[in-house]
Amino acid sequence: MPPSTLGTTPALKDTHQQIKTRLEKSVTDFQHSLQSLRTGRASVQMLDSVRVDYYGTPSPLSAVAQLTSPDANSLVIQPWDASMIGEIEKALRTSEHGFNPQNDGKLVRVPVPPMTEERRRDVVKQLNKILEDHKTGARNSRRDANEQVKAASKDKKISADEEKRALDEIQKMTDEEIKRLDELSKKKEAEIMHV
Repeated sequence: MPPSTLGTTPALKDTHQQIKTRLEKSVTDFQHSLQSLRTGRASVQMLDSVRVDYYGTPSPLSAVAQLTSPDANSLVIQPWDASMIGEIEKALRTSEHGFNPQNDGKLVRVPVPPMTEERRRDVVKQLNKILEDHKTGARNSRRDANEQVKAASKDKKISADEEKRALDEIQKMTDEEIKRLDELSKKKEAEIMHV
């Protein structure tokens, strides 16, 4: 494989670093988003998207309580401040997961029933939307890098050959990251659909 045009051409080193960072961030962000999607078993990451009104400020649930998953079918939430139990319950009931929490005055228990076939399909639709959003982010990174390369060529900082090689390299980098996103998505989809 020839040496990287982006990485070795002084006028393109910043562009190379920027697209590399943005593409990696897109994949990392996608992996984080996958953790909050519900699969067949209970996981505290399912609560990442739940926001609680903490004295007028929407805060992550993990900032106001200790979250645990004692078994595959339940979550336990122990608030730092017992007066937050009502707000925590309200946030859980209105979340996209459709939780039905119960409290005993000190703890909030969240039973996580097995997912129905219909619910699994809904989660897969949600997964596909998240995947498409991250693919769009990767394509936007590619577009921005291409514009920087074309501007460098227009300003005569690089030759036409270097421009072509750099654009090809950007396309390859983008394709590799999109392939990684697809692989992660397929793996998560199999996990969601597994009964």
